[in-house]
Amino acid sequence: MDPSSGIGSDEAVPDYERVDVSVLIIGAGAAGARAAIELVDRGVDDVLVLGKRGHGDAHTTWARGGINGALGTHDPEDDWAIHAADTLKEGHFINDPMQVETVTKGMPDRLRELDEGGMAFSRTDDGEIDQRYFGAQSFRRTAFAGDHTGESLLDTLVEQAQDREVPYRENVMITKLLSDGDRVYGAAGFDMDSGEFVLFNAGNVVLAAGGYAAVYNRHTSRDDENNGDGPALAYDAGATLMDMEFVQFHPTGMAVDEDDPDWSPWSGRLVTEAVRGEGGRLYNADGERFMERYSPDQMELDARDVVARAIAAEIAAGRGTEHGGVYLDISHRNEAFIKERLPRMYERFADLGVNMAEEPVEVAPTAHYGMGGVRVDAYGETDVDGLFAIGETMAGVHGANRLGGNSLAETVVYGVIAGERIADRIDGPGTIPDAILGSVFEPHLTDLAAVADQGGTHEVETLLAELRDLMWTHAGILRDDSSLREGLDRLADLRERAADVRVGSRTGRSFEFAVDLGFSLVVAEAILRGAIERTESRGAHYRTDYPETDDDWCRNVAFAPADLGGMKPHTVPVADPSAAVQSALDAGYELDYHQLE
Repeated sequence: MDPSSGIGSDEAVPDYERVDVSVLIIGAGAAGARAAIELVDRGVDDVLVLGKRGHGDAHTTWARGGINGALGTHDPEDDWAIHAADTLKEGHFINDPMQVETVTKGMPDRLRELDEGGMAFSRTDDGEIDQRYFGAQSFRRTAFAGDHTGESLLDTLVEQAQDREVPYRENVMITKLLSDGDRVYGAAGFDMDSGEFVLFNAGNVVLAAGGYAAVYNRHTSRDDENNGDGPALAYDAGATLMDMEFVQFHPTGMAVDEDDPDWSPWSGRLVTEAVRGEGGRLYNADGERFMERYSPDQMELDARDVVARAIAAEIAAGRGTEHGGVYLDISHRNEAFIKERLPRMYERFADLGVNMAEEPVEVAPTAHYGMGGVRVDAYGETDVDGLFAIGETMAGVHGANRLGGNSLAETVVYGVIAGERIADRIDGPGTIPDAILGSVFEPHLTDLAAVADQGGTHEVETLLAELRDLMWTHAGILRDDSSLREGLDRLADLRERAADVRVGSRTGRSFEFAVDLGFSLVVAEAILRGAIERTESRGAHYRTDYPETDDDWCRNVAFAPADLGGMKPHTVPVADPSAAVQSALDAGYELDYHQLE
């Protein structure tokens, strides 16, 4: 079953609601909210924000550690160009340099704007926005609100959007974009409470729908988020995907007893990098502080891919903990410090009976973030006219590995950039051509209606779990050609079985998961094919059969929809950084972890 396919049938078209709007924003996290605010502030009042969950309940709230910007609170020598250089180095130089520069130049103003808007930043003794160390950053540039930065950020943006009376609709899931491959005309979806189908006629569509890390069985997302909705919708509409093979495995997800009902729901959930940023240390089961072997200068604050592979190596060598991880210990800090700087982490483990001020916690790598996504231009627009992708849905800023603290930065900067671009050329809702209604929308709605209440051999949730196991096994932290190709074969078999599933009503979770499965199959194929194509190791993509980085592979792998079907890769050259950023790269700034000792 693939409800995004648009393959028609002879059945009557179901009833549906029609909504006309100039700008449709799909996704109600930080990127979507900031884009809506910018549009309204520029005089565009014909905007609608859609969320799959209740108002204010978006994945942004799970981003805990901080948001980057070269304010220079503690380190006045820091500036946007050094931030850009750190971002390019962490991305192993396949980032889009223009997009990186846009984010790093824009962030000091965005942080001040959030501060003026009431965001509850942690403060220095002088009342300035505090900034902490984060992995692979040359200076302390990660602003934060305790360890609940994403939650505080989204609360601030939602309040600002409500003050502006930005129209918002919750519990709506988009299942297809209405496009002829050259231009987007709107979207189709359904109200998850009522089951009613909805046609959105929109002159511009902004995809701010998150990423795709939840296609893995150990991940930091909720299972009903980050299933690849945004990239899959865009690809189906004619847009190009890029860098999909680069999936960041965060070094520190919770390693738990899977048989313990109190602990098992927390498996893989993020233990924020802020724990290491505040001095947390990693130990194996033998009590060795093992990062001394892998990164004696940067230690626990080396790049996420380096730390994740080090942890995986320790576990593989038999030096792992009881629950398949290593120990993260911050007990050398006093309890008051931990409660102040890491309140959510302290509370979470305290609720589970662990006092972080007295004992370590067990952690292991977990899928966290997709560096890839939809290829966009300098303004966040895709190959399809009128279709924008921002936040984790877009590719380009992060390259082969994301610098911690840059995800929230990207959302607010590109929310502004995309909003500016759309406002400058707004021209009403437009009109969906009859040909699109007849050949795209109506067949899709008929197919979608047929999915509900259908009998079948397989349970949707079982197939989703199998897909996640497949991706962890065949496209995880360590990869090789044989395993990746076996993964593709298993994926093809799973896709066949996905056409024969049992699904309940349109208001039930199995219907939602059936749509998720269709999206996840597209994204999983792109990850596997991209990883096969890239015959080198770079950043988060590590091939045991090609363990070295190859200068000839300093380019992006992209996938554009083919006329005859099939997902075929092509490569895209990477531009050079500006003179200012190149100068910062040449200067060789680098964090010395031992400044924290």
